[in-house]
Amino acid sequence: MAYHSVIIGCGSYLPERVVENKELAATVDTSDEWIIERTGIHRRHIAADGETTCDLAHAAGLAALQNAGVRAEDLDLIVLATATPDHTFPATATQVQARLGMMKGAAFDVHAVCSGFIYALAVADNFLKAGQAKNALVIGAETFSRILDWKDRSTCVLFGDGAGAVLLQRQDGAADVGSPGVISTHLHSDGRYKDHLYVDGGPSSTQSTGYLRMAGREVFKHAVTNLASVVNEALESNNVSADQIDWVVPHQANQRILDATARKLKLDPARVISTVANHANTSAASVPLALSTAVGDGRIKRGQLLILEAMGGGFTWGSSLVRW
Repeated sequence: MAYHSVIIGCGSYLPERVVENKELAATVDTSDEWIIERTGIHRRHIAADGETTCDLAHAAGLAALQNAGVRAEDLDLIVLATATPDHTFPATATQVQARLGMMKGAAFDVHAVCSGFIYALAVADNFLKAGQAKNALVIGAETFSRILDWKDRSTCVLFGDGAGAVLLQRQDGAADVGSPGVISTHLHSDGRYKDHLYVDGGPSSTQSTGYLRMAGREVFKHAVTNLASVVNEALESNNVSADQIDWVVPHQANQRILDATARKLKLDPARVISTVANHANTSAASVPLALSTAVGDGRIKRGQLLILEAMGGGFTWGSSLVRW
């Protein structure tokens, strides 16, 4: 028996605290105008003291379950993408599992930084296609504010906290471009570029958390090239042309990368979902957060064809073609 997975619901959560660019300009050498010009970011949400990645993930997951009309006890799988787990171990996904009251199946984390949600979606989709699960909750959640050097204007202005989630359900039959579902996923990595985007700490190397470090120009160059390539890979693999895509739902790194990628793909920028102005870069949370936002405001409608794409530290990058 062949199976495929369908996204039957989505949800998101943003911390209550909003930090405008002007607030950052009071503590680091930057300005509202400089941040907007370079990144397109106006504001970001920051987790409260004591508010953890698990808190954000649980809220987004609960919203996705409610949107899908599925009970937590009917879940078979939770795959949580995060680079900012609550603990070295256990996996934050298991904490979400316990809070939701999911008493069966498996829950685990996936770590691919900003590409994490695409990786987690691919993992869950393959579980469902293999018949090993019926209902899977896929979450991207981050508290990047905890790993930022707030004196480094080149990085601290770029990131925010948040979470997004989707509910995948197994359906009979193979995936088909004309029918709702995850049609294909495409994943890549290249560890040679680790030093362009990394955190200078870790339990094995320094026994400390460390701070995010980034070579911005190098990341920009690779992002535009790799994202355009992996989008084209998804299109070519399914014999789909760019003009058949209703929406591109990209990782929200910064507006310049979104615009440059659209130009390279010859895509109408109006068909690219952008939430970076209000959310900044939320790493693994950015794709499901943008997806949930666009579904919620009515831009994304059932039956439309979507491309999800992201690139993150590692480098990692990936895409997914989805019929909503």
